[in-house]
Amino acid sequence: MATKSAMNGITLWASLLFVVILGFSRLSYSMFLPGIQREIGGSYVQLGMLGTVNFIGYLVGTLCLSPIISRFPERKSVMNRITCLLLGVTLIGSAFSNHFAGLGLWRFAIGLLSAFATVLVLSIAMDAVRPAERGTASGLIWLGGSAGILVTGLFAPLTIDPSHLQGWRYAWVIMGVFGVIAAFGFEFVTRKAGAETIPLQTESKPQDIKNEKLYRILLNPKRLLFLIASYFFFGWGYIIYFTYLIPYLVSKGIPSLYAGLIWSGIGFAGLFNGWIGGKAIDRWPSGYTLASGLALGTIGVIGVATNHIFFTVLGAAIIGLVSFITPPLMTTALLRRHVPHHAYAGCLSIATAFFASGQIIGPIVGGLVVERYGLQLGVASSAIFMAIAAALAGLYGQWQQKLEVRSLSIEG
Repeated sequence: MATKSAMNGITLWASLLFVVILGFSRLSYSMFLPGIQREIGGSYVQLGMLGTVNFIGYLVGTLCLSPIISRFPERKSVMNRITCLLLGVTLIGSAFSNHFAGLGLWRFAIGLLSAFATVLVLSIAMDAVRPAERGTASGLIWLGGSAGILVTGLFAPLTIDPSHLQGWRYAWVIMGVFGVIAAFGFEFVTRKAGAETIPLQTESKPQDIKNEKLYRILLNPKRLLFLIASYFFFGWGYIIYFTYLIPYLVSKGIPSLYAGLIWSGIGFAGLFNGWIGGKAIDRWPSGYTLASGLALGTIGVIGVATNHIFFTVLGAAIIGLVSFITPPLMTTALLRRHVPHHAYAGCLSIATAFFASGQIIGPIVGGLVVERYGLQLGVASSAIFMAIAAALAGLYGQWQQKLEVRSLSIEG
């Protein structure tokens, strides 16, 4: 299959799938927390644990996917087809939960399937794009997650307002139906473009991936370790912010409509983030570019600590604009540049597992801080881990620079 520009039908439908994979299946839970708490009950620690269960499923999925792809490299399209359809179905199923245990099982399944879908959709879509435009394409795909947040925020009057006790259920059903439609659309365009007939040399052979020893690529301090560590701490930090921001706003007495608009504002700003971040990483493919976005995001989180609604909203806009979609899309693009083509899907899967591990720890730590010190400090604590992520990304950029200088010296 001939490669295409960043803007093509496969990228568009992949972005629509990311509305579901990220915005609906994972981050909508935060918006629904007040409604779920009113109907099912539970403390913030318990509700945070349900978020953790989702990311445990996400971690299990990323750990399982790499060996599955290694064993069946030619079946990526089939696996993606099944995974995306099931993801939509499980969203619908979760809407019928009446107890913590049942909802926890659905959240685990959603996490598992979204992990599969994240790696498979990105891998298939990136194979169809010209190498020089893969950062831009990655940005276009990841901005689907921002669009998902934007849409989720518009559900706020239905999901937060106490007069709509079952609103969160209706919202999840609608999201699940959209997910099924997006899965069919992506399948149609990839078939039409001949995505299942990618030349054999671009596919991963099991023995090649085994010989490559992916962990040596990813965990070598002189190669990708600092990038992977940054991705881990970003997952830890951002999920605290996104899990407890809406409960914090509700506790401040912010009307449900306004809380939803703030959430949608993050998503709206993220639409530009995907485009700007993709262009930036294509032009400056460096850890310093990633570190800049994470540092600005840290400043955005600190807005909550001021206890002033203006700075909280301004901080949310900054996070949406420069550090919500930027780290995943830049990590995706940097991996694509610096690992062998046949090892990319496996490396992305392992990197995503580190990201998922951070997201597992985040809700637990955030919940404990909330219970002990309140929602404001709980949300603001995410700045600590965002700052660590920024510092590690800067170290990765420093190593890149040293390697480039060394390479130029050898060539000279």
